[in-house]
This record gives sequence, structure tokens and C-alpha cells, in this order.
Amino acid sequence: MAMMKAVEISEPKGAFKLVEREIPEPGPGSVRIKVQACGVCHSDDIVREGAWPIIKYPRIPGHEVAGIVDAAGEGVSEWTRGQRVGVGWYGGHCGHCDSCRRGDFMTCLSAPQITGVTFDGGYAEYMTAPAMALALIPDGLSPVDAAPLMCAGLTTFNSLRNSGARAGDTVAVLGLGGLGHLAVQFAAKMGFRTIGIARGRDKESLVRELGATQYIDSQSQDVVAELTKLGGARVILATAPSGKAMSEVVDGLGVDGKLIAVGVSPDPIQVNPVNLLMRRRSILGWPSGTAADSQDTLFFSMLTGVRAMTEVFPLERTAEAFELMMSGKVRFRAVLKIAN
Repeated sequence: MAMMKAVEISEPKGAFKLVEREIPEPGPGSVRIKVQACGVCHSDDIVREGAWPIIKYPRIPGHEVAGIVDAAGEGVSEWTRGQRVGVGWYGGHCGHCDSCRRGDFMTCLSAPQITGVTFDGGYAEYMTAPAMALALIPDGLSPVDAAPLMCAGLTTFNSLRNSGARAGDTVAVLGLGGLGHLAVQFAAKMGFRTIGIARGRDKESLVRELGATQYIDSQSQDVVAELTKLGGARVILATAPSGKAMSEVVDGLGVDGKLIAVGVSPDPIQVNPVNLLMRRRSILGWPSGTAADSQDTLFFSMLTGVRAMTEVFPLERTAEAFELMMSGKVRFRAVLKIAN
């Protein structure tokens, strides 16, 4: 009986436990992946807290997975042993409900498949995943580089390319954390006039190194006034986990401008409806994306040089990596390196 190391949570609000489990066998339509690296994401806290009733314990978290196809289950012909693949938040869809018929797989309600939530994820030496959830990793990306792109990268890349902004438009990124430092890079590489917004002058040099043409210090400057001088932002991508911070920048949008929230905030966004109506502004959220979106993110990043800034931990230090990520002390993404 072949065994593997894994980190699981055995109950809601439970601790991360390093355990030995049998190496899983891929079922029909699934593949087994030898995990090389897995990002540690804020959304993994959903599993630790037991926030959703669909979670069955014990559960292995992790939805920023980079690895190698190790075996294919019955009916899988599109993936073969040895291919480099990534798996993100999207873990497949039912193919039968109205959401799937519309092609809107992210809102599937009848049989949602979420990596590391409804099935075991990448905090392990091996995992299985539906074949439809896999994205091909190009040779130009290492596993540690690829892993954070499967959620943090995908979310920011996908929201920006679907925002309606065109090359040359002003796009502001609110927050310079795990999501924000990738969003600045993507916005700059897409040809947007990229503005970074964060607290403190000490972040300006990094924001400019990442590709921003301008920096606004929200502590010492009036963000709305500075954006208004530029004609207003076509898009403000809000990566900071603060409804208050988002509320304070909405009026920096131009006509038809959009504030896109991707940072998860416990407090609400508050806005004067008149200011939305008179300039046709809008506020919307954006989830991650499908496997095809993940693959686009990976190849765009490989071609343009977009990379996450990471701190790397072994599987045995998962709990430490998670706590550092949750406290904001990681710059900027924590990644578990599990195999070469």
C-alpha cells in the first residue's frame, strides 16, 4: 500500500495536521497529480473555519496547485502521464444545470466542484482532480511561479481582461498585497495607464518597479482628487480587503467607470447612488475563472514576465505559512514546495 504525506483539517476550526494517507487512485474522468507546489491562499480559511456546509471532513485544502500528471482514470484521453498541469479554485462542473448551459460554470449550483473544498486539494504529495479542471503549465514557468497564478493570478488577470478597459485607459489598483502586486503587473502588461494605490510612501518604488506609471499614497493624498485630475479611472480593481477603502475611492471613477471588487471584505461598500447614476458608474465583483482562463493566465504570464513574489515553505511548515499569510506578514504569496 503506497502512502503519501498530506496536511489535513479534521474538523471545523481544527488545526492543520501532517498525516500519512494512501495515495489516491483517479476515478473515471479524473487524473492523479504529483504535486510539486501549492499556494497558500486566504480562501483556504473557508475550510479551516468550516464556513460552508458542503465541506466534508477530514479535508486537505489547497487550490493553487502545480504538478505533473501521474496517472489518468478511465475515459481520460486529453491528458497523459508527465504533462505539467495546474489546478485552481474551479474544480469542474455538472454539465446539466442552467448555469452550465449558459457557459457560466462559476455559478453552478447543482453540483459545484471546488478544489480543496468539495474534494481534496494540493496540501499533499498527490491529489486527484477532474480532467476538465486542469490547465497546461508552459515550460517557462517553474512550479513555484505557476502555483500562485492558479488563484491570485487568475482572479486579477481575468477580472482585468473582462473589465471593458482598453489599452491606454487609466486602471487603478487599490491595495498592494498578494493580489495587488500581481494586478499591477497584469495591468501594465495589458497596456493600461496603471495607477497603484496603497498606504504609505514606502510602497511607491515597488509599485513603479512592477510597472505602474503613477503611485497614490492614500495616507497623504486625496485619492479621488488625484484620479479626477487624470480624468477619472476607467477601472479601479479593488484588491484590498476593506469595504471602507473601496467606498472612499468610488468617486475616482470616470464616466462609465467600474469598481471591481476582488478583495474579500467583512465590511460593506457604502456609496451615494446619485454619484453612480450621474456618471453611469458601476460596482461589481469577480470570482476566479475556469481551467481555460487559468491556462490563458499561465501563458500570458510566461510570455510577459509576470511573476508572483513568493516565500517558500516545506509541507511540514504549512501551519506557519498559513498563519503568516493570514496576518499579512508574507510578501506577497506563500507557496508550499512539495517536490521538484
